Amino acid sequence: MTVRLRAHHLLCMLTYVGKGYTPDFCANYDLIAARLTRGEDILLVTGPDDVCAPLLSTEDPHCHNESVLERDAEAAASIAALLDAPVQPGFRLSLDAMTLTRFRAAFAAGTTRTACGGCEWSGLCDSVAGGGFQGTRLAGG
Repeated sequence: MTVRLRAHHLLCMLTYVGKGYTPDFCANYDLIAARLTRGEDILLVTGPDDVCAPLLSTEDPHCHNESVLERDAEAAASIAALLDAPVQPGFRLSLDAMTLTRFRAAFAAGTTRTACGGCEWSGLCDSVAGGGFQGTRLAGG
């Protein structure tokens, strides 16, 4: 199977520690982290993805907002620079231990964090990255 992710969720998953918008959101994200830990690949998509799914039935989900689309574009650009590859919808990625370690090192150094500006979770992510990614649900790094 394949996990469908929008570009900025390629960054969010690096620091996910079980906190999120709702209990359903967290339960879903836990399942996604487990699937990725087991080696499922990632398909980059435009707009709402597998992480967004529990929020889509709420009133006015932010998943469609222009600011989120801009965050996706910024994340895709920084990940493309990191990987030296075109990161766009349809891009596929496997998160083996080496790739995950590379992503987390770039995140901790701030080189892939331009998309994180203004995000309400940025402080939590700073703390998780500063703590060596302890307690994250995505294993392998």
